[in-house]
Amino acid sequence: MPELVFLKLGGSLITDKTRPYTPRLDKLADLAGQIASALSADPGLRLLVGHGSGSFGHTAAQQYGTRQGVRDARGWRGFSEVADRARELNDFVMHALHMAGIPSMSFPPSAAAIASNGQVTLWESTPIRMALANKILPVVYGDVAFDEVRGGTILSTEDLFAHLARTLLPQRILLAGLEEGVWADFPARTRRVEEITPASFREIQAGVGKAAGADVTGGMESKVKQMLDLVDQLPGMTAEIFSGETAGSVARALGGTQMGTLVRGD
Repeated sequence: MPELVFLKLGGSLITDKTRPYTPRLDKLADLAGQIASALSADPGLRLLVGHGSGSFGHTAAQQYGTRQGVRDARGWRGFSEVADRARELNDFVMHALHMAGIPSMSFPPSAAAIASNGQVTLWESTPIRMALANKILPVVYGDVAFDEVRGGTILSTEDLFAHLARTLLPQRILLAGLEEGVWADFPARTRRVEEITPASFREIQAGVGKAAGADVTGGMESKVKQMLDLVDQLPGMTAEIFSGETAGSVARALGGTQMGTLVRGD
């Protein structure tokens, strides 16, 4: 079976997270071009792309507290606004992929995923499987979801990847953001960690840090913990956290070159 890779384009990479509702259009075009190059170089590569909400969904979500739950009319108004902002950014991503000549389709989680206390419990993956089988690039993104406990919530791209990985079984998960990897001394950034396992993470956890700008889903520490849980549950799978700012880094990572911090099981 050809390799399946999940690639996240972080919200910090594709938007200016310090300025509300600001996409980085030139960066999106560059990233789409790199993805097209990687797919051309390896026709057997199966790829699923996810992207964060950056200064779009996170800005609205902070205003309404959507991640924590939805209880009243104001909350549901915010739920709808976060969904609209997340879709707005997804439109920019899909346009960039289209302009790069990549057959792709968006799969909005809010339309099909159900959560319970912030975790995906139900999401029919057959349409995504069929897209992959027919060489159509499926795209998911951080989005709102109805939640059986909280009423409504927000699911990060990592939340979505965690659910889909257990059914689609990717060999690799690549998380491209602004940081070169995981730092043992954030925000000083003098000691980048080359590899993290569940055992070694305990030694560096205090220095990993959170996120710059708007981020309602936990920042770097949360990302590392989620990836550690996954690689522990799915033997043989690895995850990598790296910078998508470096020229050509996404194409190289898709081609198998380690570009940042590798997360693997013990």
